[in-house]
Amino acid sequence: EKMAVFWHCSIVFFFLFAFSLPSVLGIKPNFVIFFADDLGFGDLSCYGHPTSTTPNIDKLAKEGLRFTNFYSSAPVCSPSRAALMTGRYQTRSGIYPGVFEPDSIGGLPHNETTIAEYLKTAGYDTGMVGKWHLGVGEKNEYLPIYHGFDYYLGIPYSHDECPCNDIPCFYPNGPCAQHGATSMVHCPIFENSTIIQQPADLLTIHQTYVDAATMFIKKKAGNPFFLYVAFQHTHKPQFAGKEFTNSSSRGPFGDALNELDWNVGQIMTALQEAGVDKNTFIFFSSDNGPALVWGIDGGNPGTLKCGKGTTYEGGQRVPGIAWWPQMIKPGKTAEMASTLDLLPTILKIVDIQPKKDVTLDGYDMGPILFNNGSSQREVFYYYSNKPPMKDGVWALRYKQYKAHFFTQGSGLCNDQYPDMDCRPTHLKSYEDPPLLFDLFEDPSEVYALDSGYPDYESILKTVIQLKQAFDEKMVWGVSQIDRGTNKSLEPCAVPQCSPFPNCCRTTSFWQ
Repeated sequence: EKMAVFWHCSIVFFFLFAFSLPSVLGIKPNFVIFFADDLGFGDLSCYGHPTSTTPNIDKLAKEGLRFTNFYSSAPVCSPSRAALMTGRYQTRSGIYPGVFEPDSIGGLPHNETTIAEYLKTAGYDTGMVGKWHLGVGEKNEYLPIYHGFDYYLGIPYSHDECPCNDIPCFYPNGPCAQHGATSMVHCPIFENSTIIQQPADLLTIHQTYVDAATMFIKKKAGNPFFLYVAFQHTHKPQFAGKEFTNSSSRGPFGDALNELDWNVGQIMTALQEAGVDKNTFIFFSSDNGPALVWGIDGGNPGTLKCGKGTTYEGGQRVPGIAWWPQMIKPGKTAEMASTLDLLPTILKIVDIQPKKDVTLDGYDMGPILFNNGSSQREVFYYYSNKPPMKDGVWALRYKQYKAHFFTQGSGLCNDQYPDMDCRPTHLKSYEDPPLLFDLFEDPSEVYALDSGYPDYESILKTVIQLKQAFDEKMVWGVSQIDRGTNKSLEPCAVPQCSPFPNCCRTTSFWQ
């Protein structure tokens, strides 16, 4: 009888342990990362927006784990994407200041190791669809296929970095609300390293992306795969095809969001039809907060302060949804986590050892995801979108406490926004002592703590020490964005054509 009890307890313990550590079972799941663009903390229906309609993303949230304290590593596009791919702050990889342009000389350095490159060592097939924004290069050497991806289809940067004054954004001929970069080439869609469409057709790109993702899933369903889907939505200028133009009571932003949600639903259906959905780990998030400069068409930070371009919560706290049937228990968590944590989490699941000579800034989220446990992350560091090396981190969060050492508004917020701290007129300010907030009680960063708060002095001392220690150990990579630009590097379907850049067009687009 004692032996039976022993074996019973052993079996129970094994399955509990295995539930918290998928690698124990020898599982090699598929991985799908959905990455939205400029989607705010308050934009999704499942995060409280009263008029957004996002049934497919809501379904992921209902069946999965919804994070309420999830952070992107940066308040703008390129650096946040570098951190997602490498598990390292953008300062280490040199993806600062700001973002890459179509004619940027630099890109994500090849000595950085991406999620795709790690998974290739474990026999995974790897594919990417959508916005890359980590450089193109003189010979396309920075595109995804040179960073571990077997297949790539998408626009390799933001579509506002292309002109759209002569193409529609809404069906059938609705103009774009913003004209984009009219001096640049039209947006190209690459397949691997070849331009297959230029200008990109914004009215059909949602279907183009879905078709590419579906094809990849069907072809690779017999082998473990990693699929990274980085949407152009909901970055300005918003756009939508026939099915989604005027589909939302929320206006153009809502139309674009509806189209994004449809994309998610179609890819989920493809996983189900391929019979691999039950063995697929999915994570949905956004690269940064909403672009408040565009008013109601820029997105919504919800209860959070400010938006894109700032180190206030609205700039970097974003939606985070994890989904894996029978492995991740449905619910909501207030544990702190970040896009930086996806790479180490994936490596842990597949039992891949990170490179010994590489400093990772992420933590395995396994205890949160698989065991309803606590986060291994106690601290999160915030860098300015154009970080001066001498400043180091601009803010940090320690447990529920956030300290601002520097504050500044952003040109990505309009000058009429109600909160003056967010406006471009709020110039850089060194905060001495640091502004301290309790984000559990005050996520909107309205009521700064003072000496009357219990343990104020000890908390202040701790955050100052944390900043000092982190700044001292940070090894800054050479800035790839400061390498500059070269007009001849703009991707063109007809190299050396004239008159440039208007001649850069594929004839198939207009047929």
